[in-house]
Amino acid sequence: MHRRDCRSFVLDGDNVRHGLCGDLGFSVHDRQENIRRIGEVAKLFMEGGMIVLTAFISPYRADRKRVREMVEDGDFLEIYCNAQIEVCEARDVKGMYKWARAGKIVELTGISLPYEVPEQHDLSVETGRLELDECVSQVMGELERRGVIDKPA
Repeated sequence: MHRRDCRSFVLDGDNVRHGLCGDLGFSVHDRQENIRRIGEVAKLFMEGGMIVLTAFISPYRADRKRVREMVEDGDFLEIYCNAQIEVCEARDVKGMYKWARAGKIVELTGISLPYEVPEQHDLSVETGRLELDECVSQVMGELERRGVIDKPA
């Protein structure tokens, strides 16, 4: 998006957890609060004219719905990055799944806590079987189709 001169910002789970949400753990309540805070920050950026991409595990439908309701109709696109649990484990550079399987982490989405698959997502990207370039292309195509960004000249 930056290469296309789009005013955009990415909020990522790791960088937000170290600052804005550094006081939160991984309980159900803390996960809900994490997503609420992210939604509020994204809304502020959007009000400033930015396109905001949020990259978070948001396991509960109710939380995703709540954030969607924070912003104007059409300004929230839920992109389901679909990958089987085995793919998530293989990509896990922090070793969280390994620790959860060993019982060292008790609250991990997909292992001991549920992930509620989106029922009304705007786009589903099969990240477990597609190359990164194709995933990015699908997201950019959806943003172009909706008029969020211009098609390249």
